[in-house]
Amino acid sequence: NFVLMAALSSLLLLAAWWGLPAGRPQGHARAVSEVSSASDASRGTTAWQRMLSGRRLDLLDPSPLDIEIEDIAHGLARVARWNGQTRGPEIFSVAQHSLLVEALAVAMDGGLSQKQRLIALLHDAPEYVIGDIISPFKAAVGATYKTVENRILAAIHLRFSLPVETPEKLKKLIKRADRAAAFIEATQLAGFSIAEAERFFGRPEVISWFTPIVMSFVSA
Repeated sequence: NFVLMAALSSLLLLAAWWGLPAGRPQGHARAVSEVSSASDASRGTTAWQRMLSGRRLDLLDPSPLDIEIEDIAHGLARVARWNGQTRGPEIFSVAQHSLLVEALAVAMDGGLSQKQRLIALLHDAPEYVIGDIISPFKAAVGATYKTVENRILAAIHLRFSLPVETPEKLKKLIKRADRAAAFIEATQLAGFSIAEAERFFGRPEVISWFTPIVMSFVSA
């Protein structure tokens, strides 16, 4: 449904603009240098994608200057979670998942700053160009995929004046929220039994005030 996709894209865009700096990132030459960490073997190789904004992002050596929040929002709203194997007439998108994880992270820790919430919101942002690959296949692909993913995420963080490396405490919180979201999606949308989902994701804390948050996403 195009209207739903557009609404999700707009919602993610508005949420992501919380606290985003206007214009180009400061110190962009240093930022590009930090992100350009491709191996010697791939340094002469480019694998770029043209975005609707007109930007061309080199996936192997991404520059923060080529990242636009509109492209991220548009892409994530059209990438399906669970390879599209979810109930309902429409996909459950990575944009919806990102908003769910951010909402759960805030529910778990109400003291998060705007920038910390933005880091949570953007935790899967590289998937706007590399897609959502299920965890078992990521493991099979090996470290190369993770290297590319981390390089793109670092460029995204630099573009929006966020730390390249997420602080460990926040990283653990986002992981908890991400696993809770995966459990919810698995049992409500992807056909997992509760016992099966617990084996893969653990059982998230059952807090009554999660219920309206959860239902607003899985029933969308």
